[in-house]
Amino acid sequence: MANGAQNRPYSQISIGDRAETTSRLNHEDMRILGEGLWPGTMLINAVCTELPGPGTVPLAQELVYEGSIGLGDTVTVTLEVIDKQDDGRRVILDARATREDGEPVISGRITVSAPAEEIANGDTDSMVASTSGGRRRQLRRLLRMADNVEPMSAAVVHPVDALSLHGAIQAAEHGLMQLTLVGPEYKIRAAADEAGINLGDLPIIDVEHSHEAAEAAVDLARRGEVEGLMKGSLHTDELMGAVVNRQKGLRTERRISHVYAMDVPSYPRPLLISDAAINISPSLAQKRDICQNAIELAHALGVEQPRVAILSATESVNPDIPSTLDAAALCKMADRGQIFGGLLDGPLAFDNAISESAARTKRITSQVAGNPDILIAPDLESGNMMAKQLYYLADAEAAGIVLGARVPIVLTSRADDVIARLASCAIAVLVAERKRRGLAHL
Repeated sequence: MANGAQNRPYSQISIGDRAETTSRLNHEDMRILGEGLWPGTMLINAVCTELPGPGTVPLAQELVYEGSIGLGDTVTVTLEVIDKQDDGRRVILDARATREDGEPVISGRITVSAPAEEIANGDTDSMVASTSGGRRRQLRRLLRMADNVEPMSAAVVHPVDALSLHGAIQAAEHGLMQLTLVGPEYKIRAAADEAGINLGDLPIIDVEHSHEAAEAAVDLARRGEVEGLMKGSLHTDELMGAVVNRQKGLRTERRISHVYAMDVPSYPRPLLISDAAINISPSLAQKRDICQNAIELAHALGVEQPRVAILSATESVNPDIPSTLDAAALCKMADRGQIFGGLLDGPLAFDNAISESAARTKRITSQVAGNPDILIAPDLESGNMMAKQLYYLADAEAAGIVLGARVPIVLTSRADDVIARLASCAIAVLVAERKRRGLAHL
């Protein structure tokens, strides 16, 4: 590469350019990823480190898993540029991984946004920022996806403490949102003073208490004056109570549901989990809407045909386990067009849903098992535990959003850090943009 650069900016990439890298599956890889996820992760790592290299933003992937690997196997990844698109500096790569005996392991296409500039040998800080993989790689990708999207007008509901107010202001400073603050003005200004925030000419709708703030913010959205809502310092139930009010709320024909976009270091793309926060024990009809909401979120995040795993305790339909019956029914509903835009399979247990190796061991033939974009939990308890286990035991990060209402709703937690809060806002912006373009089905 010219000038010793460690990457290839878009202007220096030509159709036919190739890169190759070889790795061996070791115990540490098995511990972190398992043999099922390792080849796909190798492909993404090669894209981010070899071609185009540091500064690359993966956008989409269409991969077919063709063979198996085991501990000690050596796998060679080959990337070849097959197309370039000036819009967004898009580069489409033919990606293949083969074992040392020549047997194919995985193949397909990966679409990326190539870097605009070279990163030189000494530019280690930039390289670390762009190729750190691991934690927050997917959340940062979501933020980059929202970079070129028009900011979303949003009402921030009851931001009367420094944490919630600061999170909203950061979203505005990053160009994600145009804010209207709704709550007791004296409390909002006191929180701003505490946080050292200059509110400037930000509009404030002065109300007496949090209940009224929720109602006023919902009314703004109902009248089309804002494109989304962001939770401040009030209970989720209080905000959602105003949202689901039958006379004055934001209901649609679709059931409202929550989706986590999990950034799991060992997984090569955002993993959407639903529902872990709103629907306690959803019926079959409600699960249909939960699936559809998650599918449409995946579309907004650039996944054309998301793979949806309907989870239960087993992969077999068992009349004594109602969630297996629901899973089978949901798949048939997808066959009949009652759920559209995604590829469903279930029931699947978590292991064979997330691990190709586990699915292969169980002799499950599926386009979803081992490679899902979306996990649908049987109920809130299992979904909530699954998301929190990934967060606390697998070093995952989470962004979250509520869908199914007239506007996207950002529900942040006090435990969220800056990146997680901004990523939640970025998701809302991408959903709002899809609605502007008339692509939402609500």
